[in-house]
Amino acid sequence: MARRPKDIAPKTHFRGYAIPGEPVPGSPDDPSLGIGEGETLDVLCGHFRIFQLRKGHRYSTDDILTAWYGTSWCPRARTVLDLGSGIGTVAMVAAWRLPAVKVVTIEAQAESLRLARKSVRWNGLEERFDLREGDLRAPTVLLPEERFDLVLGSPPYFPLGSGVVGDHPQKIACRFEVRGTIADYCSTAAAHLENGGIFACVFPVNPPDQLERIHDGARKAGLTVVRQRDIVLREGEPPLLGLFVMMRLHDLPPSLHHQTWREPPLIIRLKDGGVHPEYAAVKLSFGFPP
Repeated sequence: MARRPKDIAPKTHFRGYAIPGEPVPGSPDDPSLGIGEGETLDVLCGHFRIFQLRKGHRYSTDDILTAWYGTSWCPRARTVLDLGSGIGTVAMVAAWRLPAVKVVTIEAQAESLRLARKSVRWNGLEERFDLREGDLRAPTVLLPEERFDLVLGSPPYFPLGSGVVGDHPQKIACRFEVRGTIADYCSTAAAHLENGGIFACVFPVNPPDQLERIHDGARKAGLTVVRQRDIVLREGEPPLLGLFVMMRLHDLPPSLHHQTWREPPLIIRLKDGGVHPEYAAVKLSFGFPP
C-alpha cells in the first residue's frame, strides 16, 4: 500500500540555502504518486524530487555530474536524448537546468522506467518528456531521422564477469554491461546527434584500460573527445571517474580531430571530509544545497 509523502509543502529555504526554481505540482493526494512499498521520495535539484527504491539503484554523484557537464557545454540545447536513463536522474537534472528543453529517454528496465514516470509526473514534466522502454541498441527504439542537440549517458562501467554483480537486478544492470558497452553508447549517440551537437557521459579513467575503452569507442563511432574532466572523490587520491564531451569528426575542423582538452580535476571532498569549495559551487548550479 502506498504511503502519502510527508513534508512536501514547498519551502523557500533549506539550512540557509534559498531553493531556486518554481515549486512542482506533485501531490500526496494523487494515489498514483504515493510512496510505494520499498520506495523513497528524495530531493533531486531545486524543487524536483525523485522516486527510487530503498534497496535498489539510487542516484549518485556520477549521474548528477553527467547532467551538469553536458548542459554546461551545450547551454542552448532544445532537444535532449538520455541513453540508459534508469530512474530518470540525468534527464530530470538536465530538464531543470534547461527549462525549455524537450527530452527523450531510453531505458530497458521496466521497474526503473516505472519510477521515472512517477517522478516525471511529480515534477510536472509530462509535456516535456517522452519516456521509451527498450534497448538503446535496438533499431526500433529511435527513428533514423531523430536528432538531438545534446545526448547524455551514464553507462554501466564494467563488463559482465569482471566483478561481484550485487544483490538486486536493478543494480546489476546499472553497474555491468548487460545491454551494451560504452562503444554502443557512442555509436547510438553519434547516429542521433544534430549538427554541432554533443554527447556527454561519465566513465572510469582508472584503471587505464577503462580510459582506453572510451576513447576507442569514440573513435569507432566517428567521435572525438573534445573535453575531459577527471573526478577526484577525495583530495589527494587518484581520479576514478571522468566526464567527457564528444563531437562528431565531420562537425569539427581537422585541427580539432582527435584533440582533447584535459581540464583540471574536479575534487568532491577535501582531505578532512568536507565538501570542496568548487564542488559546493557546482552543486549550487544544479539547485542542490552546498
